[in-house]
Amino acid sequence: MAIEAPIEDVAYVAAPRDDGNPDAMCVVDLNPASDTYGEIVHKLELGVRDEIHHFGWNACSAALCPYAPHPYIERRYLVVPALRGSHIYILDVKEDPKAPKLIKTLDANEVEERSGYTRPHTVHCGPEGIYISALASAGSEEGPGGIFLMDHYNFNILGQWEVERGPQSLSYDFWWHLGYDIAVTSEWGYPAMIENGVSLEDLGERKFGHKIHIWDIRHRKNIQTLDLGDDYQMILELRPAHDPTKAYGFVNAVLNMNDLSSSIWTWYKDGDGWGIQKIIDIPAQAPENPDDLPPALKDIGMIPPLVTDHILSLDDKFLYVSCWGT
Repeated sequence: MAIEAPIEDVAYVAAPRDDGNPDAMCVVDLNPASDTYGEIVHKLELGVRDEIHHFGWNACSAALCPYAPHPYIERRYLVVPALRGSHIYILDVKEDPKAPKLIKTLDANEVEERSGYTRPHTVHCGPEGIYISALASAGSEEGPGGIFLMDHYNFNILGQWEVERGPQSLSYDFWWHLGYDIAVTSEWGYPAMIENGVSLEDLGERKFGHKIHIWDIRHRKNIQTLDLGDDYQMILELRPAHDPTKAYGFVNAVLNMNDLSSSIWTWYKDGDGWGIQKIIDIPAQAPENPDDLPPALKDIGMIPPLVTDHILSLDDKFLYVSCWGT
């Protein structure tokens, strides 16, 4: 089990830049016995203004499920999408985990032509290949966004994943319950809505995502949409239970338009379908000095928590929530 695996010696940290210098993949020493413990020990520079963001491994336990095994792959490569530049970088960490090597770059044109999508975001290794979500359709910068597949071995893009997407258009995160043949996807916004900071106009008009979608993995079909209501804008990170026999997970809503709170919701198996319920409200807070508020919040006088991420512990006992605003 993953919880019994050795402690990691290094961490890989994406470092996007917006000052004309290249983005970089940083390597942080996690060995407490090391003289460089907690320090950045290596930087691999990538593209300029690419905005490397979420990234993931080429292999994990999901790639070894019984109906689609890949017995000869190893956890060796980092798959690193660029959210703004739409490139995908493949980094090899086997020879020296503290000094990853760039071995392949898929440029934006190749990503669009082969996948039908642009603005790649989230990476998960899975039963049919490496799954990558994207925010928009190729050539449009608008919807629908979705998921495409990449080959485990040579990193060639295999094409769009969805066969029947139903009402889904906005895209962001995805994950699954492989024991139930179910995938779950969430919603953020199209690139123009977030490219240079969140569009307050689109936010005021409640155009950001407020749903999650339940999919039949084997048939690649959207079978149910769960709507949190458009009071809740930007439904982002999906964290399913690690126990494969459990059919529930957690997702965050970044902003409640009525009171600027954030919230955590749980989705769960409900008879023959799926349900969703809010379980945690995180309220906005008054600032110590109202003069420090940005112009958009001056009249409101409160700071939203802006929950942008959360992590479920490997034993499924603890949920750690990141409040970016407060």
